[in-house]
Amino acid sequence: MSSTERATSGAERGEEPPVQSDAGPSAPTEDEPAVAELEAPGPAPPRGAVPKVLVPRWIQLVSLPLTVIGLVLVIRAAKGVVLLFVVAGVIALILNPVVAFLQRRSLPRGIAVLAVYVGFFITLAAIGFFVSSAVVDQINSFAKDVPHLIKHANRSLLDFQRTLNKHGIHVHLIKQGKTALQTLQEKVLKESSTIASFGGSVLTKLVSVGFDAVLVFVLSVYMLLYGEKIGVLVRRIMPPGDGTPQDDYPTRVQRAVSSYVRGQLLFSLVMGTTTALSLYLFGVIGVFPDGRTYAVAFGVFDGVMELIPYVGPVLAAVPPVLVALFSNPITALWVALLFLALQQLEGHIVAPQIFSHTLRINPLLVILALLLGDAIYGLVGAIIALPCAAVLRETGLYLWRHLELEGWERGHGL
Repeated sequence: MSSTERATSGAERGEEPPVQSDAGPSAPTEDEPAVAELEAPGPAPPRGAVPKVLVPRWIQLVSLPLTVIGLVLVIRAAKGVVLLFVVAGVIALILNPVVAFLQRRSLPRGIAVLAVYVGFFITLAAIGFFVSSAVVDQINSFAKDVPHLIKHANRSLLDFQRTLNKHGIHVHLIKQGKTALQTLQEKVLKESSTIASFGGSVLTKLVSVGFDAVLVFVLSVYMLLYGEKIGVLVRRIMPPGDGTPQDDYPTRVQRAVSSYVRGQLLFSLVMGTTTALSLYLFGVIGVFPDGRTYAVAFGVFDGVMELIPYVGPVLAAVPPVLVALFSNPITALWVALLFLALQQLEGHIVAPQIFSHTLRINPLLVILALLLGDAIYGLVGAIIALPCAAVLRETGLYLWRHLELEGWERGHGL
């Protein structure tokens, strides 16, 4: 029977005529298993063997300069806005592990965020109360000793002036001091309008800082509330990992910031304790008698000031040196030398060892990050420089692992 007759008989029985391909007759029946084998999905790649995303040369050539120019323009145009979002992001990353822990205990994320902030402020107030009780006692003791310290300082100054007079050096220190006080008083009275204007500008600055602090607080709350959605969005933007927490970009960033927090708290604890013990030792051996009395207050103050890069260690030395200066200028010199030695210990041994271990960043890069942060955003930039450097390090390592740049072999076009 011909093909036409078979088609006619099939149509009479209500069957659909066979569809003929334009490329000719269909493949033989024995080839169908091979085709099915080609179309079947292959075995899943093993864990850790995720293929890298190839970035073509033309994208590299265009995107790199555009990215650099865009970042520079954005930072210049919205310098303050970027800083607020970065600070809020750092705070959110610091608090997010606690929020996630509460979520795993069946708390809704909104309630967990509220509980974390309430707990944070309650803990801060409790620590401040217990620590301040000891500090306030020592401050009150110092306030009671101030008249005695001033009298002792005047006596030491008078003895020093008599010693100079015996050696033929006639310098009237006390008279010059009184004259200086009188001159300062007259200057203050004359410049009262300038002082009032300065006070108004300071008040305006405090209001602006307070508004920024409230805005940072609100932004960090929203970032925590939408943290899971932000993580999903980041995973879509970044190249895919292998599915393990060790190769998940948001998880790596979170761990980097948590490591910074642990390192900073350990650093402040070590330096504050070292300062308190050193001042107490100075008091025991008689170099700085008041050091034994105010060791706890000065140690706590030093630990808090260590959270501020650059100026923090200098500010931490001011109260002990002033107290020592009331006692004796030579004592103040010894205390100043002690803090200078502690700063050298901090900069060359403690800080590099702690932060290089917790952040896994070379100490030179730590110093570079602090300098860049201070140059871009001042003191606040220096404070957030290290957590930002930790995030950038994890970003670079993740991209290095999952991106493959197309080569620039000679003779190939774009």
